[in-house]
Parts: sequence; structure tokens; C-alpha cells
Amino acid sequence: MTTTATPCPACRAPMRSHRFKRQLHGEIALDICFACQGIWFDDYESAQLAPAGVLELFRQLHDHHDDQRQPWRDVLHCPRCAERLIEGLDRTKNGHFAYHRCPQRHGRFNSFSAFMMEKGFVRQLNGAEIADLAARVQVIRCSGCGAPVDIRRQNACSHCRSPIVILDPEAIDKALDDFGSKAKRQEHVDPHAFADALLANEKLKSQMQREKRKSALETDITDLVVGGAEAIWNLLRR
Repeated sequence: MTTTATPCPACRAPMRSHRFKRQLHGEIALDICFACQGIWFDDYESAQLAPAGVLELFRQLHDHHDDQRQPWRDVLHCPRCAERLIEGLDRTKNGHFAYHRCPQRHGRFNSFSAFMMEKGFVRQLNGAEIADLAARVQVIRCSGCGAPVDIRRQNACSHCRSPIVILDPEAIDKALDDFGSKAKRQEHVDPHAFADALLANEKLKSQMQREKRKSALETDITDLVVGGAEAIWNLLRR
């Protein structure tokens, strides 16, 4: 029996189904569009994903970090019933995150960054950390809405007011503790090593962009959360 692939709510291309560890036992199949950096969750699936599943998601993000990115359409449709998705805004202790849900409760569509924010794998940068980052880079992309943020002048996104956030190494350590014996054989994530790895990754990307454009006045980090997921995985696999 052939199973029809789930269409992406944004680009309508077939999403890829990937299996991840479920809370308590078993696995859960999630539909992912790497071109749109989005995940479709059927009802209640988001709450069922285990910490080990999040670490596996880091690996998936790393495997597809060179994929061509594309913006979402203004109107998104449910892959189950084709109704227009409703935009929602929720809040965690680390700030706001946006998502799109089906009015018939078939599920919701989350960006990678919004999912990480929802799960508490990010934390807000303090003033000193923002100043240190601004000394080396100038413009980042808001992990909430994707708008550019000039961190030399702004401490939050002027468009959606989301704070400047980054993946939290301490939260990653907690996930490793829950990952079992395999994860415990890995070294815990050093926050300083994480920051250096993130900046090294983004510096390389920026150099490649400058070579293509031949001129660049600013260093642009596309997304501290998605870029951080790649840096975390590079550290974990050593």
C-alpha cells in the first residue's frame, strides 16, 4: 500500500517523513520541509517528542544546512483538509513564538526556530552578551519572524518585539542526560565552545557570501537558533 506524502503547507511540495524518539517509548513520525524550514505536527505530536528526538533533529538540520531556503507564502493551507491555517502567537519564558494551526484541529505548522523556542532550548541574551556579539557581527535575523535586527542599536526585534535568543547549552546538556548511555558517552556541551563554533560557522558563511557579492558592509547571521543547532551537532559528533 502506497502512502501519499504530506504536502508542505507553505510550498505544497511533498514533505519528508522522519522518525524520532517518543516520550516514554516508541517513535513518532514527523513531516519536515527543509526548504521551508518547517515541521508539520499532527494534533498532540509536538508534546510527544522526546529530548533524544530533538537531538536527532539537530542532526537533520546539519545534514540539510546547505539546502536552498525559500520564504513562506502569505497564505498557508492544512495538508489534511486544505483549509487556510490560522496564525497564532504563544509565549514562553524566553519570548514569543509564532505558529500556524488548522481550524479543524488537524495539527499545526512550526518553523524550526519557533519549535526550539517552544521547547525551551533557547534563552534570551543579556546586554553584555549582545554587546559582545555586536562587536563581531552586526545584523542577525529574528528567530521569531525572520526580520533583520541590527544588534548594534536594538536589543529586540522592532517588528515582533521578540528578544534576541540563542540555543542554550545548559538545556542541551539536560537533553543529553535524558538521551541514555549513548549520549552520556559524549562530552557535555561547553557554552564557550558552542559560542566559538557558532561564530566560526557564521564567519565562514559570511566569507562565502562576500566572495559571491564581491562587497559586503555587514556580517549577517541568518538565524542564531538554526545556526546554533548546526554548531551543537558539530560539537556533539566529535
